[in-house]
Amino acid sequence: MAVFVALFLAVAGVAGALTATAESPEIALENPEIDAAQGDTIEAGGETFSVADISETEEGGGHGGAATTVVTGTLEREYTAETSETWANSSTVTVDDRQWRVEISGDDASEFTLVEVLDRQAILQADDAAENETVTLEDGEYVAVTDENGDRTLVPVDEYFPAPEERTHATGETLEYDGQTVTVDDVTTGGAVLVWETTETETVEVAQHSTVTLGDTDYVAHFPDASTLRMSSDIEAYEAQVTEIERFNQYSSGLSRVLVLSVLSSIMLAGMAFIPSRY
Repeated sequence: MAVFVALFLAVAGVAGALTATAESPEIALENPEIDAAQGDTIEAGGETFSVADISETEEGGGHGGAATTVVTGTLEREYTAETSETWANSSTVTVDDRQWRVEISGDDASEFTLVEVLDRQAILQADDAAENETVTLEDGEYVAVTDENGDRTLVPVDEYFPAPEERTHATGETLEYDGQTVTVDDVTTGGAVLVWETTETETVEVAQHSTVTLGDTDYVAHFPDASTLRMSSDIEAYEAQVTEIERFNQYSSGLSRVLVLSVLSSIMLAGMAFIPSRY
């Protein structure tokens, strides 16, 4: 029996030594196309990105459990995009903080006219001599005006209110609208199409060992520490490393089970040696 105890202890010793001395493989991207820190500018997938952020956070750890350190990053890219807006015929738009009515004439129109929409109520309220409401009679609409002698006179609205301003714009011309210069791209009987360029920002969130598509290229991302981002398009090499790590973990798990079973078997056999014999 002592021989079996010694054998199990020897097996346990070998398993323990192998477990203690084995070095776990780690992800290490070979010759990554991108090796950057926060604030760096990178070229990826034919586009230019900036590494806007690399941060480290703690996740989990509740109910006495161990917290996990998670590193993530953010890439940003600014690009120019064309924006368009259609002003429908007879619609009202705001230009220079004033209201205008869009007017388009003819079946083969190439221009449109902005006709100022007068704020009649504001004009009436600003005139102390005029009543705040117009007067409608059978022959038309009037503004009641009282002169300094107290005499009340009805003035036709076309004579009282100023002529609205008109602005005509043809295809290809530019105008100021909403704080930017826009171009009249097309005019039809239904409306006028305005186009302009805006600067947009594309944001890409990057997680540890995630696959990220930048432009037309797929990359695998790796954070070796909390300040460095590495990315490689050789995804097959990365997957081979993952397979190697999984194989190592299975190997280590098997050695651990052998170690535990060998120790338990040795203890059991040793204990059986002290059991009194009935014969």
